[in-house]
Amino acid sequence: MSAPAAVLTGLGSWLPAKVLDNHEIATRLDTSDEWIRTRTGIRERRVAGPEESTVDLAVGAGREALGGTSADAVVLATSTPDQPCPASAPQVAARLGLGTAAAFDVNAVCSGFVYALATAAGFIAGGLAERVLVIGADTFTTLIDPADRTTVPIFGDGAGAVLLRAGDAGEPGAFGPFDLHSEGEHAELLWVEAGGARKRLSEHPADRFLAMQGTAVFRHACARMAESSRTVLDRAGWMVGDVDRFVGHQANIRILQATAKQLGMPADAVVANIDRVGNTSAASIPLAMADARADGTLVPGHRVLLSAFGAGLTWGSTVLRWPDLDQSS
Repeated sequence: MSAPAAVLTGLGSWLPAKVLDNHEIATRLDTSDEWIRTRTGIRERRVAGPEESTVDLAVGAGREALGGTSADAVVLATSTPDQPCPASAPQVAARLGLGTAAAFDVNAVCSGFVYALATAAGFIAGGLAERVLVIGADTFTTLIDPADRTTVPIFGDGAGAVLLRAGDAGEPGAFGPFDLHSEGEHAELLWVEAGGARKRLSEHPADRFLAMQGTAVFRHACARMAESSRTVLDRAGWMVGDVDRFVGHQANIRILQATAKQLGMPADAVVANIDRVGNTSAASIPLAMADARADGTLVPGHRVLLSAFGAGLTWGSTVLRWPDLDQSS
C-alpha cells in the first residue's frame, strides 16, 4: 500500500491594508515609477503597519485556508519571525484554536513555501498528520534599509496559506514529486549579515539590513528554477507542454519570464501578481495561487508547476493538478 499524498483542500491569503506605490517611493528615493516597473514589473506593494507582525498576517491567511475546519500540524515558512526565539508557528496555531497541534517554522527564505510543502507532505506520508496547514508569511520590509533604492521597491509584506489533507497521489490537488536544493557557498549574494550568533547585532548595527547582489541573484535564479523545474517535470512524467500554469516565486517579472523562456513555456502560462504585491518572500507562491484562483487564471484540471528560488541559496519545485476547491472537504 502506497503512502498517502498531500492534497490541496484549502487556500487563503492575507495582506496588510497599507499600499505603497512607486510614486510614493520616488518622492523620497532617487528613482521613478517607470524605472521600477520596467526593471521589476512592480507598481505597488503592501507594507505591514507598526502594529502588524508576521504572526498576525499568518493567522489571517491560515484562518481563510482552514475555512472553519482544523489541522493536526502547522508549518510556517518565514524568515521574519516575530522574535528570534521561540518559533512563530506555535503562536499561530494557538490563535487559530488548533490546541496542541505540532507547529514549527521553516526558514528557506523565498523558497520557504516549497520547502514547507515538502515537509508537510512528509508528515502526511509518514502518518504523523492527516491535515497540515502550510503558511508562507513574511514582513520582509522590516529587513530593508529605507534609503536603499535597490531593495525598497522590490519587497512587500503578506501571507498565503494552504490546507493539505491525506489523500491519493493520483487525485486532483495532490502535490509531488518534489525537488529541493541549496548552495550555501553563495549565501552572501542575498543576506542579512548581522543579528545571529556569528555577527552580533549590538556590535554591527549597520549590517541589520538585507544586502543583495542583484545581477548574480538574477542569473542563479533563472538557471536554478529552470533546472529544478525540468527535474520535477521529469519525475512527474510531464512534458513542458503539459503545463498549463507556471507559478514561480514572484521576485521579479523578468526572472519569471526568463525562466519560462528557458523552459520553452509560453508567456501566457506564467502566473504573476508581482505588480500588485511585490516580492513577498515565502508568501509569494500561495498569494499568487490565491489571486489566480480568484480571477480564473487557475481552474480545476490545470496542470501546475511551482518553482521558487531564494537566499541561502535555496531552490525547489513541485507540481499538482489544480483541484476544485469549492468541492473540497
